[in-house]
Amino acid sequence: MTAPATNTPTTAAPRGAVRAPALLVLEDGYVLRGSAYAATGRTVGEIVFSTGMTGYQETLTDPSYHRQIVVMTAPHIGNTGVNEEDPESGRVWVAGFVVRDAARRASSWRATKELEDELAEQGIVGLCDVDTRALTRHLRERGVMRAGIFSGAALPAGAEHLTEQAREVLLEVVRESPQMRGADLAREVSTEEAYVVEPAGEFAGKEPVATVVAVDLGIKARTPQQLAARGVRVHVVPQRTTLAEVLAHRPDGVFFSNGPGDPEAATHEVDLLRGVLDARLPFFGICFGNQLLGRALGYGTYKLEYGHRGVNQPILDRTTGKVEITAHNHGFAVDAPVAEPSVAPYQDGRYGRVEVSHVSLNDNVVEGLRALDLPAFSVQYHPEAAAGPHDAEHLFDRFVRLMQTQPHGDDDGPAEAPLAGSGNPAATGEARTPDTAAATTAPTTTAPTTTAPTTESEAR
Repeated sequence: MTAPATNTPTTAAPRGAVRAPALLVLEDGYVLRGSAYAATGRTVGEIVFSTGMTGYQETLTDPSYHRQIVVMTAPHIGNTGVNEEDPESGRVWVAGFVVRDAARRASSWRATKELEDELAEQGIVGLCDVDTRALTRHLRERGVMRAGIFSGAALPAGAEHLTEQAREVLLEVVRESPQMRGADLAREVSTEEAYVVEPAGEFAGKEPVATVVAVDLGIKARTPQQLAARGVRVHVVPQRTTLAEVLAHRPDGVFFSNGPGDPEAATHEVDLLRGVLDARLPFFGICFGNQLLGRALGYGTYKLEYGHRGVNQPILDRTTGKVEITAHNHGFAVDAPVAEPSVAPYQDGRYGRVEVSHVSLNDNVVEGLRALDLPAFSVQYHPEAAAGPHDAEHLFDRFVRLMQTQPHGDDDGPAEAPLAGSGNPAATGEARTPDTAAATTAPTTTAPTTTAPTTESEAR
């Protein structure tokens, strides 16, 4: 007896109809019975939980959730439907979606469609009518792992009674699915073609205050919008971009976005970032970009037991001593000394001293890095806050100030000739093949917002 080899998603059942049975199977053998939600069929991925009470549409369209099954800890999901303004990319990226109580209908003046209908149309296999609190506690105790949702034709014979034979068939499917550790995924979610986001709001139609090259590793639409609202012209470029292509834009700064996958597998991106550091271009990275800065500086990264995901994560800004509530989505973290500044390990301190600028107040995980001898900093969370609190929006102001005050050469090029990141292996003695594979998916972007930038009230 074998499980069906393919999944053909179907539309959701009519509202009010009895839902078909569905199973959630974790690789450790934990099984939950529930009901089919959105499309029926089969999906596998790393199962994670998000603690946000709101913002499910932004979560679903965040490319960082590529190849992950997302469990929402908030019990009622779908109440506000979906709309045309809130997506962070042109499609839903989650591999699967698990909720406790699915809304029977949307109740919001902004809604243009029911959430379940949108998920079904995009072929997202989901599960509802399960105890998401018990599931979250299981993942907190055992750690995130691979899982599968099975419904409709994807359920093998005997699944309705959960026979031992049926359980083993489903477990085999889950355990044969790819691990997140070692996954190189940014190329799968990056834009295929470069595009430009022009200054917006009070800066619309004016000369930009700065030009930024933003490397799309899974960028959310609101991120370039935040920079545009501060008068910045943003060139969003694909993951495969080389240093020469970055420098051709004559940028005042370089930005690395959030994204999915294991930072240890992102060798091309790390090599590119070292070239940016060698050129002494101002650098700002968020989420995946923070992990890549850590690796470029020579620090290690490691997989968290269950990660940080949600819009209510407290961090401490160690520079100001202030606590900020922030939006997170990461399963990996940087391994750097927290107690005091350290010399970056790469090539015997080639990049000078580095301090951990932010830490998580939940588990003391590194949440930010600041180079003390280079114009570079990063945070592990999402200051663009889509969705989420706006406590950290001031970091975009910090980046603009850094670009405006940092000298980086005359009109003939950067202040220093780049030593690495030109598309060839970094000068480490390693024999690496440059990554030239094209990205496979181009998320649709939205027009820049016209919101004026938030003024930073304290000196940072």
